[in-house]
Amino acid sequence: MSNPRIAFIGAGNMAASLIGGLRAQGVAADAIRASDPGIEQRAKISAEHGIRTFADNGEAIAGADVVVLAVKPQVMQAVCQDLRQHLDHAPLVVSIAAGITCDSLQRWLGPQPQAIVRCMPNTPALLRQGVSGLFANAQVSAEQKLQAETLLSAVGMALWLDEEHLIDAVTAVSGSGPAYFFLLIEAMTAAGERLGLPRETAAQLTLQTALGAARMACESDVDAAELRRRVTSPNGTTEAAIKAFQAGGFEQLVQQALNAAAYRSAELAEQLGK
Repeated sequence: MSNPRIAFIGAGNMAASLIGGLRAQGVAADAIRASDPGIEQRAKISAEHGIRTFADNGEAIAGADVVVLAVKPQVMQAVCQDLRQHLDHAPLVVSIAAGITCDSLQRWLGPQPQAIVRCMPNTPALLRQGVSGLFANAQVSAEQKLQAETLLSAVGMALWLDEEHLIDAVTAVSGSGPAYFFLLIEAMTAAGERLGLPRETAAQLTLQTALGAARMACESDVDAAELRRRVTSPNGTTEAAIKAFQAGGFEQLVQQALNAAAYRSAELAEQLGK
């Protein structure tokens, strides 16, 4: 089990990213399989990573120690119900589909208790710069937790949660989070252009500033609040901008936005799990 056999159900972008990360870490191609209904997608992922691919999900998971469910939430129930007859060897099931609870997965996979890890990765995983929240049900062993953590760590950081409902908070903070930063980048670029900068210059200034600030925050030994204070001189330009943000209720607006995302995550889980 130190070198688990891993089968991916679905070979889309996130699955391809995970497979690429595993291969980059030295996982052998013959330890990884994938299934997908698309002929072109199967051919592409096989050519890129040297793994075997299948049209049939049951063939793909035969003998697998870890089964990664990487299909759209809307088809998860049908996929799980099709897989239930192929799970006698009791593999670890890892779901990266948004909004599908462990209870729903267990119900669809059949009456036999199943070791399930539910994950919420985010799109920077496509660049192996992602972060994922993970929750394991009671059937998951310590070794299986390590397998799941190793899998998700192939595309970034993996953080464990003690309670499944916190997946909704993870969705609000990091799952949807890249879009918040993209929105800020859009707004700053547009504002710079309105201040007279050429659009390309405004975009480059904004992007490099975002990248530099993120690296400073990640690599610093102090928190973001302290970093902000260090660059905010009294009565200076940064202070003027920060005061304008705060006068507009910036912190409260961020809280409202994340509350809305978390609420919608829980709502989708209820709808999709029926």
